[in-house]
Amino acid sequence: MIFAAIADWADSGEYPVRFMCAELGVSTSGYYAWRKAVPSQHQTCDEMLIVVLRNLHHEARGNPGVRRLRAGLAAAGHRVGHKRLWRLMRLAGLRGRHPKAWKRTTIHGDQPIGAPDLIGRSFTADELNQKWCGDITYVKTWTGWAYVATVIDLHSRAIIGYAIADHMRTSLVTDALDMAIANRAPNDGVIFHSDRGTQYTSSEFDRYCAQAGIRRSLGRTGICYDNAVSESTFATYKKELIHIRPWPDLKTLTAATIDWIDNYFNTIRRHSTLGYLTPREYELGFREITQLAA
Repeated sequence: MIFAAIADWADSGEYPVRFMCAELGVSTSGYYAWRKAVPSQHQTCDEMLIVVLRNLHHEARGNPGVRRLRAGLAAAGHRVGHKRLWRLMRLAGLRGRHPKAWKRTTIHGDQPIGAPDLIGRSFTADELNQKWCGDITYVKTWTGWAYVATVIDLHSRAIIGYAIADHMRTSLVTDALDMAIANRAPNDGVIFHSDRGTQYTSSEFDRYCAQAGIRRSLGRTGICYDNAVSESTFATYKKELIHIRPWPDLKTLTAATIDWIDNYFNTIRRHSTLGYLTPREYELGFREITQLAA
């Protein structure tokens, strides 16, 4: 706004107000009337909301777009419409991150051990430790490729187990499951769903699951939608962490990934499938975003 720019220069004392108004084609009396005007209640509210939005955006590591920021405002007790939020985000210079294209790492084994699809694209669970899913993705570092395996609880979408290594052997996925079992201590019969990559169809993995009381479940070959939650989680991981900076080595990647999962994805990031609650909030029993502001 012209008057705001004039005010900034006038406060610095570098140019007279009359001179700046003449150069910019506005009236001096209009400028002084603007300076004396009391901000409206709507303007004051906008300024307060922008402060809240910037704090939410910073807390969520600069990742959330309009939907998650709107949910964050609702959790804090502020109900704001989409159009107003878009306007406030533009004023604050805020925007969400968008995903880049990425490729799959599924490699099929020569003698795979099959298993039924116990999920059938029903990526929900009534309780914790009923249905888990997982997958492997890759990250390029300056010293070579690194691989990340996850285990996700389909009840809350929390990442409950993970492993990061410089190989794609079956031990990568069993290490992730070891963590999930240690964290959750599930009863026998928990379902673990994956794609048909060689790690998940190997005899070693089949034996591991049998000994751990895990029921194996496999999607169809080449159908990414059959393991959609794992695919979506890795797309978020790539978009919000991996693609924003280079990775010098496995140690740096491991530390950042652990921090992203434990201190952001499970605890701060709002998930659309959970009604924009975080996994931690969902596991605590919340089911509506407005319950947080009560």
